[in-house]
Amino acid sequence: MRAILLPVFFLIIHLAAAQRVIPLYLNGVPNARAVPDQEVNNAGQVVLNVSTPTLTVYTPPTPNGTAVIICPGGGYGALVIKREGYEVAEAFNKMGITAFVLKYRLPNDKTMVDKSIGPLQDAQQAIKLVRQRAAEWHVDVAKIGIVGFSAGGHLAATAGTHSERAMIDNSENVNLRPDFMILVYPVISFTDSLGHSGSRKNLLGESPSADQIKLYSNELQVTKQTPPAFLLHAGDDRIVSVENSLAFYEALHRHEVPAGMHIYPAGDHGFLNTPTRDEWMNLCKSWLQANGWLNK
Repeated sequence: MRAILLPVFFLIIHLAAAQRVIPLYLNGVPNARAVPDQEVNNAGQVVLNVSTPTLTVYTPPTPNGTAVIICPGGGYGALVIKREGYEVAEAFNKMGITAFVLKYRLPNDKTMVDKSIGPLQDAQQAIKLVRQRAAEWHVDVAKIGIVGFSAGGHLAATAGTHSERAMIDNSENVNLRPDFMILVYPVISFTDSLGHSGSRKNLLGESPSADQIKLYSNELQVTKQTPPAFLLHAGDDRIVSVENSLAFYEALHRHEVPAGMHIYPAGDHGFLNTPTRDEWMNLCKSWLQANGWLNK
């Protein structure tokens, strides 16, 4: 019995050591109002009212130097943090990738001075923090990517297309550009014809200006400096039209940014039944491998 229990004990110890929650900011959260924390955690599955951002660190047994910052979705009104965060981090760990689940602030006029920039501040701070502490986590500073789902995909794409516009204090001049993006059924555009109205309303309010809509329609913000991207979407997505991924891919291609894309005929929004996580993660693995991000 003891021989059986010992390996289980050491496995538990390893898992506990491999996952650690750290604050995103050490010297106060920028753009924040002094209000009580009203975060709601629904049995570890979904988080609401996030005003205190964190990173949950998932370290693989043998890191290969690549890291990903994972942005769960939820329409900028919630975070589907287990299914699109923790479970995805564990899958990346199996590839040897160090993963960081970003619990980013959800836009709210009560908790932020300017809610439109809060999530982007947190994404940029996550990139900055991982680069600054790369040696601690055995991460190559040139192999730090960002992964996003749905509205988290919009945030990841915003981080990739707005990296020259620092929304945080960056007196150290740390590179805020992710090295690659993986966008899964992402919201890309806030235009009337393509955009997800709920995400746009939550981030920009009821009546955003034309300039705001353009600024956060990331297919319009692609340049030659935008990082390479891999997009996954389902053609039958009834929540976020596949046209979002198509428009972003076309913009990347037009600016000669390396990009890959896979469109499933079925899967709807969230890939709840099909494709399986193993299936679409294998596509991510192949793309990462082909681009040299899985090599030590």
